Amino acid sequence: MSQFAVPETSPVTPPLRSFGRFELRALQSKSARSLIWRVFDPRQGQELLLCMPREKPNSVAALEHWLRMAQAGERVQHPNLAPVFEIGQVESWPYVAYDRTLGETLDERLARQAAPLPVDAAGWVAQLLEGLAFAHEAGHAHRDIQAANVLIDASDKVCLIGIEVAQEVFPPGVDYGTVTRRAVRDSAEEDVLCVGLLLHRLLTGRPVLEEHDLQQVVQQMQPSPTRPGREIVRLGWETPHPIPDPLRAICNRATDRQLRQRYHLARSFWRALDGWRQAAAYDDGGPIVLLLDKLQRIGHLPTTVGGLHRFAAGASLEAQHASALSEFVLKDMALSLELVRRVNLALKQAGHPGETVLNMQRAIQMLGLDGLQYAINALKPWPGPLLPPAAELLRQLTTRVGKAALAAQALRPAGYDAEVVHLIAVMQNLGRLMVQYHFPDDAQQIRQLMVPPEPTEDQPNPPGMSEQAAAYAVLGCDLDALGAAVARHWGLGDELLQMIRRQPLGAAVHPSRSDADVIRLTCSLANELVDAQDLPDARRRPALEAATRRYAKALGIGLREVTEALNPGAPKPPSVAASQPSEGAAPAGSPREQLSARGA
Repeated sequence: MSQFAVPETSPVTPPLRSFGRFELRALQSKSARSLIWRVFDPRQGQELLLCMPREKPNSVAALEHWLRMAQAGERVQHPNLAPVFEIGQVESWPYVAYDRTLGETLDERLARQAAPLPVDAAGWVAQLLEGLAFAHEAGHAHRDIQAANVLIDASDKVCLIGIEVAQEVFPPGVDYGTVTRRAVRDSAEEDVLCVGLLLHRLLTGRPVLEEHDLQQVVQQMQPSPTRPGREIVRLGWETPHPIPDPLRAICNRATDRQLRQRYHLARSFWRALDGWRQAAAYDDGGPIVLLLDKLQRIGHLPTTVGGLHRFAAGASLEAQHASALSEFVLKDMALSLELVRRVNLALKQAGHPGETVLNMQRAIQMLGLDGLQYAINALKPWPGPLLPPAAELLRQLTTRVGKAALAAQALRPAGYDAEVVHLIAVMQNLGRLMVQYHFPDDAQQIRQLMVPPEPTEDQPNPPGMSEQAAAYAVLGCDLDALGAAVARHWGLGDELLQMIRRQPLGAAVHPSRSDADVIRLTCSLANELVDAQDLPDARRRPALEAATRRYAKALGIGLREVTEALNPGAPKPPSVAASQPSEGAAPAGSPREQLSARGA
């Protein structure tokens, strides 16, 4: 037992009152790896917080290594890392001292204040992660993050104390230069897990697994050869304050029992948490601001049609009929979206903010051939700044989105504009397309989180995260919110913003009340059907049938119409083929006429 701990079995032994020149005032924290004392320094006439390891270094070399690492950690300076007041030793017991006036410990704050609001808890933890990420990137770890190691002042500024205090214990005579680098990498991941447990404690208002020492919680979560982890730490539903779904997903990912599901870097955890905080505080915050900045610099998507610029430069453009031009434009997803952006911004600037144009023929007529050429010239050639692996994933995604657009056209009721339906189906995937192009690493993380973890005895068929939960955990907001922000940035109206939101998977599908709702539901069904086609063989047909049943009453369709829409090359019975509206009959008037043309 440490000579500084209060003996638990010998009540007659008085606690020590001094440590070197320091007067011991109170034991602030005692964990399996470290101690924190509140002390008074008579030399300086002030209170300090003394952090020291729970066990004395086991050799002179170990003590020298401890001091060397602590001094190196002292040189890592960041606003969310507390500045070191002093590093020293007393009878081979090393310590790091911090100024007590930096703030109260998080334990003290929680003892005198009710459970913080989720947005406040997220703000504190985000600050902690910023400092921790900086320390990790400088090659240092903490190894014993507890609530007592987090200081918070009256203005809610957070800083971390105790970097390199709880160092790994190695056998005497070990080569510290060899083992330290590996130990820091492993310890950094454990630090991130402990921060996740700390966020869990803040949101629930109670110790995790009824343990105050987070290291004990980590030990209970450690995997064994037959099980991924003995204890599961997930947010329940009885919490002091309602927890928004994105924050719930972020916290649950940080404490997931599966190692591969968790955040491995403090910076990744911080990005997700800060993205949610920004989005919660502002309409256009966090990843949305970053995305809009990228749109300004590199555009929304690269063109997928080869020779597009040569086509634009040729004299044949003048001779093309409007219908042929619109057909050409719709073959390129980037160009069709660019025309949507340009024509609707032009309408907004001309004083028609409530009007929206989605019909390509009308867009070309309004912009003219010069406007079409400008739009083509503004696009970056494929694959833009993407490396080949990310470009291939974007190509696969655009192919899937194109299939959904064709399926939506085939499923649309008679009289609805085929081009409008096509573009709405594409724009229901706008957030996915933007993330894959502008944030390919984040898109990869989202896909990985959606893969079911390895089965265990307890969970023979474990589910993966939903796409929404995975996006929350990586970006701090969902993909639909990103798509809606881009559409709003392009000047598209509220009615369109409603249409490009897919029907939630868990929500009932009610009969449509408007033409806009018909289009939204039709495109949602088409996207769900194409997503179902990517499932394994055993799950594909049940998923297709389930999606068809969901929308059957609202849209008046059945499995035959769905099968024909997904297999456009298959021959159709005469009765079915005759019932399909001709492409030439699609209305091409104002946006309102386009949406309300059913039966025209």
